[in-house]
Amino acid sequence: MSTQYNQSARTKQAVRQLNTHNEAARAAVLLVNLGTPEAPTAKALRPYLREFLGDPRVIEAPRLRWWFILNGFIVPFRSPRSARAYKRIWTDQGSPLLIGSRQLAGRLADEFRNSLPRVEVMLAMNYGKPDIDSCVARLRQKNIQRLLVLPLYPQYSGTTTASVFDRVTDALKRLRWLPEVRFINDYHRDEGWLQAIADSIRRFQKNRPRPDKLLFSFHGIPKSCLLDGDPYYCQCQASARRIAALLGLADDEWMVSFQSRLGRAEWLKPYTDETFEALPAQGVKNLHVVCPGFSIDCLETIDEIAFEGREEFIAAGGESLEYIPCLNDSDDHVKVLSQLSRRHGQGWPEFDGARDSAASALEKRVERALDAADFLELD
Repeated sequence: MSTQYNQSARTKQAVRQLNTHNEAARAAVLLVNLGTPEAPTAKALRPYLREFLGDPRVIEAPRLRWWFILNGFIVPFRSPRSARAYKRIWTDQGSPLLIGSRQLAGRLADEFRNSLPRVEVMLAMNYGKPDIDSCVARLRQKNIQRLLVLPLYPQYSGTTTASVFDRVTDALKRLRWLPEVRFINDYHRDEGWLQAIADSIRRFQKNRPRPDKLLFSFHGIPKSCLLDGDPYYCQCQASARRIAALLGLADDEWMVSFQSRLGRAEWLKPYTDETFEALPAQGVKNLHVVCPGFSIDCLETIDEIAFEGREEFIAAGGESLEYIPCLNDSDDHVKVLSQLSRRHGQGWPEFDGARDSAASALEKRVERALDAADFLELD
């Protein structure tokens, strides 16, 4: 009898631990950003670059051939150079991208705490830490039964958004009990986001001389991606065109370019660095640059645009280049992500406020499950 009692007690405890029956079911919004190395050193950059550039979504090349190129040439030579760039932007708290992403996630969680108390906010990096696997592993512990994945990329690309989808679904394969999952592909036409970008530009320019031109610089991707059907280029153009319209800009007062190209293959044009070199000869002496494809300021904005880009522009004959920061953890950005999450979470009880009935139903299921445990493992 004692053995039977111990088995029953252990089974009940297992049921409690597995299903976290002591709290109602929850939902989570998983924010995912690109990622960052753990330190501004060549040693830390090597595994980060291998993970990032080793993703077949990022570099579409024969795997074996690319493995030799990546590990034999790119990682050894690029890691010291990238480390020097990261050192220029690194802070006492760490990587600006990680700091800013955490602050944004924290503010969104605060916004949900009173209005949507059963909606968690989780943050993961597609490459590096905190990783998607660790977030997915916590779902059962928190009794999260509905998951809304929100990649922090306003424009969709197979090289970014689809990679997040791959990694989330790969992590979910390890779970026995899967949550319901929804995935936000893009929000490049979202009126709240477009207005937030336009307002941030307007505030930045309010007490400054009017620039000769506003440059929208987006992260580049290989041209072959566009030819194979990736909508990224068209979505970037659509976003910039709509923001320019909200600002009341004439066609000759703004333009789009693409930055951060890698390798010798042709990428989306015009290239941002070449644009910096060409604009002064066209009479553009004072330039404002905004990077609306980036949610949080990072290496590509702080260093590549605000530091290196300014040097290139001035060296080519320009007089001033001013960079307009990302939305980061601003009130407007929190509002945009909150509205996106609420809209895509419609129909889920955690987003619709159906707390009491769900909790009551769960309590009854708990009692039935624990009563059933009395009969498990017993003859």
